This record gives sequence, structure tokens and C-alpha cells, in this order.
Amino acid sequence: MACVNYSYTPENMDRAARAMGYEMPISFKHAMEICRELKGKKVEEAKKYLEDVIAMKRAVPFRRHKKKVAHKKLDGWYAGRYPQKAAKYILKVLRNLEANAEYKGLDKEELVIIHAQAKMGRKLKRYTPRAYGRATPRFKVYTTVEFVAEVKEET
Repeated sequence: MACVNYSYTPENMDRAARAMGYEMPISFKHAMEICRELKGKKVEEAKKYLEDVIAMKRAVPFRRHKKKVAHKKLDGWYAGRYPQKAAKYILKVLRNLEANAEYKGLDKEELVIIHAQAKMGRKLKRYTPRAYGRATPRFKVYTTVEFVAEVKEET
């Protein structure tokens, strides 16, 4: 496993927790759309949201990768899907984030996700032999997801 750094460092690390899922076998596009939706939410809300996506009760709005995506009942958007596999892996990372915050002595109920990012990982290139000496590529895509949550100060 390579040494991978976080792309975002909070100003006050005493009030923040971080978690990373390194090279998970999920779609980068699905992970990117889920991360966009989770940013700015509380960790408890985000976990509930992902559990609803896995149960196919709520759809994730696809704002960037929306070509040929079916219409779903969403607030203020038309294209959406239920990326269940990506939601399961990202839910594990959120639980890890919550455990990291608890270890640091932070209040779990007040954690807000201030940074959520999906990065492309490696591609394993494989080829399937076909007729007449040809071959079809089969690429396995890995995605790295990172979250940073912070306890917001009350003003």
C-alpha cells in the first residue's frame, strides 16, 4: 500500500477527524456524486442518507454524470440513481470517521462533514481473448474516498 496523503488539512486538528477508504472497488463516478451530496451534512444525517440509498428509498442526484440517467423523484433535480455498492463502501468509511472522532474525544452528534472527495485509484488492465486474434479490454477501477469532519463552534 502506498503512502497516500489527505488533500485537505483542517485549520484546527483538535476539533476535526479524518478517515480514508483507500482503493475501494467502486465506481469513481458514483463515489464522486455521493461525496458531493454528503458534503456539509452532519455525520448522522449522512449515515442515514446512505442507508436509505442502499434500501433504495432515496436516490442520489447525478449532477455531472447525468447523460442517459433515468429521472427520479428528487428535490430540484431530475437525474438520479441508487448506487448501492458505492454507498456500502462509503458507509464503512463514515463509520470509521465516527470512530476516529470518538477516539479523539469529539462529540459525534455535532460532527459536520467539511471535506468529501473521491479520487481515482489504480486501474488493473486485463484482456479477454476473442475470435480472430482480437482481445477486449476489461479494466478494474479502484477509487479512494476521503472525509474530514469538524465540530462546529456555536456562535
